[in-house]
Amino acid sequence: MDENFLLQSEIARKLYHEHAVKMPIIDYHCHLDPKMIADDYQFKSLSEIWLKGDHYKWRAMRTNGVAERYCTGDATDWEKFEKWAETVPYTFRNPLYHWTHLELKTAFGITKVLNPKTAREIYDECNEKLALPEYSAQGLMRRYRVEVVCTTDDPIDSLEYHTKICESGFEVKVLPTWRPDKAMAVESPIDFRHYIEKLSEISGINISNYQDMLNALQKRHDFFAEQGCRLSDHGIEEFYAEDYTSNEIDAIFNKVYGGKELNGEEIRKFKSATLVAFGEMDWEKGWAQQFHYGAIRNNNSKMFRIIGPDTGFDSIGESNTAKALSKFLDRLNSKGKLTKTIIYNLNPCANEMVATMIGNFQDGSIPGKIQFGSGWWFSDQKYGMEKQMNALSALGLLSRFVGMLTDSRSFLSYPRHEYFRRILCNLVGRDVENGELPMDEMEYINQMVENISYYNAKNYFGF
Repeated sequence: MDENFLLQSEIARKLYHEHAVKMPIIDYHCHLDPKMIADDYQFKSLSEIWLKGDHYKWRAMRTNGVAERYCTGDATDWEKFEKWAETVPYTFRNPLYHWTHLELKTAFGITKVLNPKTAREIYDECNEKLALPEYSAQGLMRRYRVEVVCTTDDPIDSLEYHTKICESGFEVKVLPTWRPDKAMAVESPIDFRHYIEKLSEISGINISNYQDMLNALQKRHDFFAEQGCRLSDHGIEEFYAEDYTSNEIDAIFNKVYGGKELNGEEIRKFKSATLVAFGEMDWEKGWAQQFHYGAIRNNNSKMFRIIGPDTGFDSIGESNTAKALSKFLDRLNSKGKLTKTIIYNLNPCANEMVATMIGNFQDGSIPGKIQFGSGWWFSDQKYGMEKQMNALSALGLLSRFVGMLTDSRSFLSYPRHEYFRRILCNLVGRDVENGELPMDEMEYINQMVENISYYNAKNYFGF
């Protein structure tokens, strides 16, 4: 893993070392805890910063025969790290192998391969460095030359830590992202009612019907905008575009708020109407809306009951959502209220569908208004990112792509931007070497790499 890792041609190496590598990082979608940034948190051990909350590693460890106590259980930090080190040699050809060693190298300057023989030495060296001020949460963001971070936040969040970060003078811009999934989660009437009661309390609006709910959400939307929010994000299993009337949605709200179970059609209608309402809010403010779709979450009901969600028991789903996606976008577009939109599909089988769908709703108002999001979750590895970029290149404009993000809870995940940039440069460099892109147009090719790495996102979001 030397300086030319993944760069298989001279052109690729020049693109990366002379252009991509010098670009700052705009991480426009992540799940970092803003409190840790505000408090400039100092991590207690390598296990805390590297293994805690990392469901990628937990999945690999379980698959390697490691007991749950070493993943999410009560084992000591060293015991958990030791089990991870034992697993690493079995992750060949999995992106975890690359990520692990990129993170050790770029964060800690460690070039040794992690395995059971080197585990103690690496663990101790990293722990010594994590005690230094420059390895705090803010220090690591400076180390990786991060310019902007967008966290993921519920409408009822106070955003107090975003305010604290802003007032502290910390040079990295940390902005909230509006994630209103719970306002659509009508599958559980009890949980939905509890959420709406909290929304009512924080918004100061008494909620007794659907329009009251939208009014309360609009007030929180306005508050997020005041705190610098530029994006929304929606985690949905599929797109929803059922036909509905306002009377039907009012009745559905009253039913679920009253504690009664909804049938499948009612759930889809409620989600369809509410997604449109959210889209209109975003359009009015000029935000970009993001849609992450295609996951089947919490497949292992036994483990969900024991340790809860986001612990490594989700998978790629299969659904034919093309018509619903088209209808949803067209519904907003027909009203003249389709804002900037990024679509991330988890199942790579849908790459070509999404790449062609976004072309249907480009309107010439801004470059790349409707985006095919980068390879996400199970697809944010070399093979998946190449597939996404190849589909976008063949069926759209790769040159207008807003590029990579971490989608991570870890302060050590920024090398994913480096990983992406190396893959991008190798992809483009190979085309130049093969004569598929012209050598005498290198000025434009160089600029394209810089744009995808940084400038496209900066301009698209207005950072």
